[in-house]
Amino acid sequence: MFDGVEAAPPVKVFQLTADFKACTGPNKVNLGVGAYQTNEGKPYVLKVVKEAEQRISKDFTLTHEYLPIDGLAAFTDASTAVMFGKESPLVVNRKYIAVQCLGGTGALRLCSEFMFQCLKRSVAYVSKPTWPNHNAILKTAGITDVRSYRYWDPNTKSVDFQGMVEDLKGVPEYAVIFLHAVAHNPTGMDLSTEQWQEILDILIKRNATIVMDTAYQGFASGDLDKDAASVRMLADKGVEFFVCQSMSKNFGLYNERVGNMIAVIHNADKVEAVRSQLKRIVRANWSNPPSHGALVVATILNDETLAQQWRLELMEMAGRIKDMRQLLYEKLQVHQITWPHVINQTGMFSFTGLNPAQVKFLRDEYDVFLMEDGRVNMCAFTTSNAQYIADAIAAAVNKA
Repeated sequence: MFDGVEAAPPVKVFQLTADFKACTGPNKVNLGVGAYQTNEGKPYVLKVVKEAEQRISKDFTLTHEYLPIDGLAAFTDASTAVMFGKESPLVVNRKYIAVQCLGGTGALRLCSEFMFQCLKRSVAYVSKPTWPNHNAILKTAGITDVRSYRYWDPNTKSVDFQGMVEDLKGVPEYAVIFLHAVAHNPTGMDLSTEQWQEILDILIKRNATIVMDTAYQGFASGDLDKDAASVRMLADKGVEFFVCQSMSKNFGLYNERVGNMIAVIHNADKVEAVRSQLKRIVRANWSNPPSHGALVVATILNDETLAQQWRLELMEMAGRIKDMRQLLYEKLQVHQITWPHVINQTGMFSFTGLNPAQVKFLRDEYDVFLMEDGRVNMCAFTTSNAQYIADAIAAAVNKA
């Protein structure tokens, strides 16, 4: 039965981790997978998450019964309030539908299937470059015509804003547009407030179907409200759109897959129809979402003391990332390599500008593992390994 099945290409980022684990070098470093690490290079479990889990473990009223198809309301409502602000008219007047999903990936999949099946969308645009899974999710959901708009300028190592404007002005009416709300993956380069205004106005004039992908709220600046600025800016324009929100990363709940898909809707007569279609799609995918991660997030967000503790921990995590950016920048300058883009970028990732030959050199000569496109996870840098990595990068720049 399986004789005709050919092997699929490996998922590059996870293959990179497998290769790293197989490496026996004493100084090996993995700059690949985007997960937060401590300055000791260890996974970090937030203290506030431990506190919430202790509370949950003592609640003997909890059972393992199914959650509703659209998830734990205490989670989806609280997460939506984090995205838009508790005082947002959109939140206060409940002009949204929120569905608990399997991480940000599940939110993107649900959104894409709904757009294809119910809104009859057939063309989508993603940034060039973008998170590779965007393309796979859209195509698997049925939107097979996936195009790109310019975003990264490799010469200036910054946003190619004029190219982005030109491309988005030419998109077909009603086309789906995926936008990284903050901490763009993989480049780490975000738009300014003025640039966001211009881009959103262009897309609204084109009647575009806008999807704001926000996987790293809080990781860019450490300020949840500041990192939600682009989404709130769009909400203030009074249009309908989608938000695909990951709460896996900013709570460190990677293996719990905690996501929220938000549909901003202004037609009250259509709320239940839209909700029913979203639930129909969920039922055919994962049927009902898991409860633990959502319960942890809900416990924290609905307790002001815990919520404040979470904000402080998130600020510390974002601060460490900024410190590592500054440290790498300074250590490269010692080698007469000036990379201002490293400190101008935000969030977990840096698009270094290293080419595939240099990436291969780093792996072969120094056991430094990173993505072929030069993307690195800044959390993987520590005060102990930054010098070694900077020396390796300098050798790659000068020799490869």
